[in-house]
Formats: sequence, structure tokens, C-alpha cells
Amino acid sequence: MSQLSFFSAESVPPTVTDLTGLLAGPGQIVLVNVDGQQAARISVVVDELWRATALAEMMRQAGLAPEIARTDENTPLVRTAVDPQLLPIARDWTRGAVKTVPAVWLPGARELRAWTLAAGTPEADDRYLLGLDPHAPDTHAVLAAAMMRVGIAPTLIGTRGSHPALRVSGRRRLSRLVENVGEPPREPAALAHWPRI
Repeated sequence: MSQLSFFSAESVPPTVTDLTGLLAGPGQIVLVNVDGQQAARISVVVDELWRATALAEMMRQAGLAPEIARTDENTPLVRTAVDPQLLPIARDWTRGAVKTVPAVWLPGARELRAWTLAAGTPEADDRYLLGLDPHAPDTHAVLAAAMMRVGIAPTLIGTRGSHPALRVSGRRRLSRLVENVGEPPREPAALAHWPRI
């Protein structure tokens, strides 16, 4: 096992804002009215069950109740319970019904971990992809700029297709990503999808 980095996700206390990393990727947030009170729910569809399990654990650590389900296409889906704690995130990350990225948002270690768990995959030995939301194209360039501000300058790829992503390449940038996201989940399948240098 490698030495724990001062900047890694394991060294930062969990908060509900960690889940903004899901919104950087394909995650969604919706406002819900419960008995006349507003609340919100974050959800994300993932390609493998290990991702949903690891994200459910992040939700639990942040003090939220997670639920793992399946979509109509039998794809894993993980979501929080409806919770008023998520209202500030919903307000910051939406304009009407459209997902947006707050101008001040910076991906910290735990946000990067959530994003990696939801939509990260290696492209080659020296490149790693962080998936973006194909239904929110206006967020792509803003997210690339946010990554640059934390020292991980990515390349925006696939914007015309159904799998847009930010490509992280180069030893220094990959090292910074690896340092931030921490160790992979204990599930064997996670290791093949985790960033490495």
C-alpha cells in the first residue's frame, strides 16, 4: 500500500459537497417538494455495481441515506434519499431545469474521488478519462477550467459524441489526480478502472 498523501480523499473529512463530483460527471440533482418543504436528491447511473456501492458509502460518510437501484435498462443507479441538506447544492448547480457549474467550484480531493468513482476510466497507460454529462454540454468547458485551476490541466474530448470526457495525460497531471483520489475501493473490479502512474 502506498503512503497516504496529505491531499488525498482519505485525509479530508466527508461533507455533502463531496457529491458535487457526481454532478461534474453524469450525475443529476433534482428539487423535490415533501409536505410543503423543499429538499433535493442527487443520483447517478453508473456502468458497474462496484461504482454504485463505493458511491453509496461516500453518501453514508457524508451523513446521507443512499439507495442502490436499477434503471429500466438494468444499469446500476445510486442516489441519496431526498434531503434538505442538498438544497444549497441544487441551487448552485442548476439554472431552471438545466445543470450548470458554479463559477467558484473547484474539485477538491473528495469531489475528484466521487467523479472518478462515477465516471473515471483509463484510456491507456498514460491517459485517464473523467466522463462528462452528454446532456449538459455547457458544463464541459467550465469543468475543464476548474480542473486547470487545481493543477490538473485536461483535454476536452468527444464533445460531439455520446461519451464526452476530460482526458488527463502526462505523468505530473496523472500523479496529481492519483494523489487526490486516494486508494481504489477494495472491489477487485475497481483496480482496473482506477487512475495510476
